[in-house]
Amino acid sequence: MKTIAVIGTRGFPGIQGGVEAHSYHLYTHMDDVHVRLYRRRAYLTEQSAQTFPNIEYIDLPSTRIKGFEAVWHTCLSVLHIMFHRPDVVHIHNIGPGMFAPILRLMKLPVVLTYHSPNYEHSKWSALARWMLRQCERISLRSSNRVIFVNKYQMEKCGALDKSVFIPNGIDPVTRSESTSFLEKHGITPGGYLLAVGRLTPEKGFEYLVEAANRLPKVSHVVIAGASDHDSAYRDLLERLDTNNKVIFTGFTTGEDLRQLYSHARAFVLPSVNEGFPMVLLEAMTYGLPILCSDIPGTRQVDLPEHNYFTVKDVDALATAISTLLENTDITPIRYDLSQYDWDTIAATTRQQLFGIN
Repeated sequence: MKTIAVIGTRGFPGIQGGVEAHSYHLYTHMDDVHVRLYRRRAYLTEQSAQTFPNIEYIDLPSTRIKGFEAVWHTCLSVLHIMFHRPDVVHIHNIGPGMFAPILRLMKLPVVLTYHSPNYEHSKWSALARWMLRQCERISLRSSNRVIFVNKYQMEKCGALDKSVFIPNGIDPVTRSESTSFLEKHGITPGGYLLAVGRLTPEKGFEYLVEAANRLPKVSHVVIAGASDHDSAYRDLLERLDTNNKVIFTGFTTGEDLRQLYSHARAFVLPSVNEGFPMVLLEAMTYGLPILCSDIPGTRQVDLPEHNYFTVKDVDALATAISTLLENTDITPIRYDLSQYDWDTIAATTRQQLFGIN
């Protein structure tokens, strides 16, 4: 059985993040390969104890220091790889991709999955953004193969001969009839707008909070997600919530998240930056009405124009929400998600990982 060493992700299961969710679904659909997953110990939760037959966890020390944790953990992972050689190394994100030249010197094939241009995130300083751009350049040049989850980003990077577009995926779901998690948080089924994601500025939740404050028809906005490093952004959202409409449920997974999706009136994705948001696919598989900011990441999914609003525009978002709520039809929407099947995506990715000449 061939071995894939996976670095650049915090790990899974039970760890918040789009890359982490992507990795969980991808590798649990690769039953015929041995996956050696390097996890950041500081992020492990009780749920992280869940095991899978084909996946080996290597839990190494890490920090929660922004800008340092990924470099430190990836460095330790590369040192471990030096003495426990896999058949291929799969790196997630351009920051950890800076180690691709070292892995190539070790005569190991390297595949990079480019999730998003992290240097566009406002949380980074000018120096950090410059460094991430250098990491991007090194990653693209040194990797044997580059997988893009965003077709626009692949074209922006020059559509390299060694590049391939493979989108994120989604597994089939069934709607939950239970409302126990909603009751715990005082949430009325069918009476709230749902947003899901880490509490970081690039998610644009402040625009949703401000728009909801202007609309008497919006009773509650539920935000399912937690802060990465500090509470400054959540503090901002709480200050903006002048009408006490926002309910924070923290990092939410499993049946609890299933209940939130199942009983929401609509799903709103107000992000400023995204690679290919898996939460958008999740909302679609539950058949929810959707509003999302008009950015390249959300345009990966072919939605009607009325589903989009101008990014960072509170007025446009408020108008879009008002129009959506005027429609009293709550019948689940049937979206075509056939191209986002995880079995197919995992098979295609496996071919790229082991098809290096």
